[in-house]
This record gives sequence, C-alpha cells and structure tokens, in this order.
Amino acid sequence: MRSFALHFAKAINAGRRLPRPVATRASLLVALLNKRAVAHNVGAEELEELLRAQIRWSLPIVHPVDAPESEEEPESLLAA
Repeated sequence: MRSFALHFAKAINAGRRLPRPVATRASLLVALLNKRAVAHNVGAEELEELLRAQIRWSLPIVHPVDAPESEEEPESLLAA
C-alpha cells in the first residue's frame, strides 16, 4: 500500500509541474502543427481553427529592406 501512495504522490506532483519554455520558434511551430494535426484527426474543428490562427501568428514575417523591385514571378525565384 505504501508504494501505491508514493506512486500516486509522484503522479500528482508531476501534474503540477509547469511545462518547459519553448526553446526555439521552430520547436513551437512543430508543437502547434502536431496539435493541429491531432485536432484535425479527431474532428475538433473549432480547436483546429484556433491552432491555425496561433500557427499563423507564430510564423516569422520577413520584411524586405530596401529590396529592388523584381519583375520576375515568385515561382521563378523559388526555382532558382
């Protein structure tokens, strides 16, 4: 009985721990994408939409600084 109480106390204590802070933006995106995939698989549409919004918010936005205007199509720039 004593080992059960110790096991139960450890489980309770583990549930109280705060999650580790996210190390990088990439690991945050991976976690959000995994959660969105699970929400999609179980059919939780509202949760999936919420996670999609969080994913969009967490994506890096790169603003071109004094970049010359290019007349090339974006697809041709990616293929290069």
